[in-house]
Amino acid sequence: MTTPMNAISNTIEVLLRTDAVKATKYLAHNHIVRATRKGYKHKGGPKDTTIEIILTIGKPNYAEREFVKKCKKAGEPFPVKKVQLRMPMKKKTGLKPRAKTKHG
Repeated sequence: MTTPMNAISNTIEVLLRTDAVKATKYLAHNHIVRATRKGYKHKGGPKDTTIEIILTIGKPNYAEREFVKKCKKAGEPFPVKKVQLRMPMKKKTGLKPRAKTKHG
């Protein structure tokens, strides 16, 4: 299956315009276009303006196959119109320190 250039450019554009870590476009039940930011957690600072993106074209991974099954069950036609996004995990805040106990 040939991959249309507008699917690739659309996926990368959505990834750059949003704060997402991963953007996936489903072209068929066995063909996807995925763009992933590399090193999203480790931003260098305000001077670091480089953005590295890994582009994957091909078969879906396990989680993406599960999404395809849910789409088929819901009757969603392929290609799926919207690009699916995965947002970064939020940091856990408000953790309480463990209470010290006396031993002895």
